[in-house]
Amino acid sequence: MTPGKKSFAQLLEPYTGEPVTILDELVRLAVNHGASDIHLEPKRDRLQVRLRIDGAMVEHRAIAESISQQVISRVKVLARMDISERRTPQDGQLALELGLPSRTHLRASTFPTPQGEKIVLRILQAQSVHAFDRLGMDADTQRRVREIVERPQGFLVTCGPTGAGKTSTLYSMLQLLDTSAVNVVTLEDPIEIEMETITQGQANPRAGFTFAAGLRAILRQDPDVIMVGEIRDSETSGIALQAALTGHLVLSTLHTSDTVETVVRLVDLGTEPWIIANSLSAVLAQRLVRVACPACRELVPLETDLWDDDEVLLPQGSEVVRPKGCNQCLRTGYKGRTGIFEFLEIDDELRELVKQRAAARDYRDIQKKRRIRTLRRAGFEKVLAGITTVDEVVRVTTS
Repeated sequence: MTPGKKSFAQLLEPYTGEPVTILDELVRLAVNHGASDIHLEPKRDRLQVRLRIDGAMVEHRAIAESISQQVISRVKVLARMDISERRTPQDGQLALELGLPSRTHLRASTFPTPQGEKIVLRILQAQSVHAFDRLGMDADTQRRVREIVERPQGFLVTCGPTGAGKTSTLYSMLQLLDTSAVNVVTLEDPIEIEMETITQGQANPRAGFTFAAGLRAILRQDPDVIMVGEIRDSETSGIALQAALTGHLVLSTLHTSDTVETVVRLVDLGTEPWIIANSLSAVLAQRLVRVACPACRELVPLETDLWDDDEVLLPQGSEVVRPKGCNQCLRTGYKGRTGIFEFLEIDDELRELVKQRAAARDYRDIQKKRRIRTLRRAGFEKVLAGITTVDEVVRVTTS
């Protein structure tokens, strides 16, 4: 934003009136726009309101300074917090009846600042599993992932940063299984979506129920398929890989940036390379990109070539989408998200590299030689299809 230039939200008059009404209106608006969080941030002359929508922060109309403390107190009362305590963080939960199809449940947390308490409200909407064919994968990647998931054993890892949709992808993979014929057991922290047809476990490190301990327990439950929410340490990695080696299908996630880094990271965790080489089936890297709002998108010619390493992915003059912003998308230009994916299947050539503890550049040479679709390439294919924008793809694929 240009210095001194006010945003659209700042041009609106701050909320005034009854704190009860203001809070209800804010939460209702957030739910209707698919926000995951509401941020109430104290400033010198107002209570700034921002919403996290499709993973990005969106500034909204502020709350007048004269009633900001009353709104904060309203949240704290509903969340059963101590309203007299403003010097230490607190958290709690609340539920609101807003005239929506169901009650809205929220988790509230406070954080003391010199200007007052900041409050973040996480909207705990009942989630549903995304259909596998609606994740955003191209047809070829869908086919190859299905083949991996339908095998009786192996280890498939999804990777990406926090909020990239890794766990949602694993849930969608579980939908591909005939759960009446196989025993599926998960170990998660937390359980994000409840599925009636499988057995789900909640890790509890304070009680000694760690991922490693839980995974050992799962192996005594006669599982066919095991989903581990995250590989967090060498012990969990070793047990999961051994399970895949001994006749189980194991699905899990890693906080790594791409497919190559995931393979290298698994080797670095300390499990014997030959076990990784013979257990690991495939790695699926992913990101979520925002979808251009259908109500206000426009097509414009690309002003310069867009490159990926030494190859032009989009030539100058290609028509690409540019978001404008309207009331339907809260003037962000985007509405909803979809996935972009990079898929690496482990074959004999790659297994030899694993056994040799090869460097990342060796894997990348093979990836380039085989013209394996990178995350950025997958993103620009969605740009050409008019789904998202160049800026959005660059934002999520820049390391």
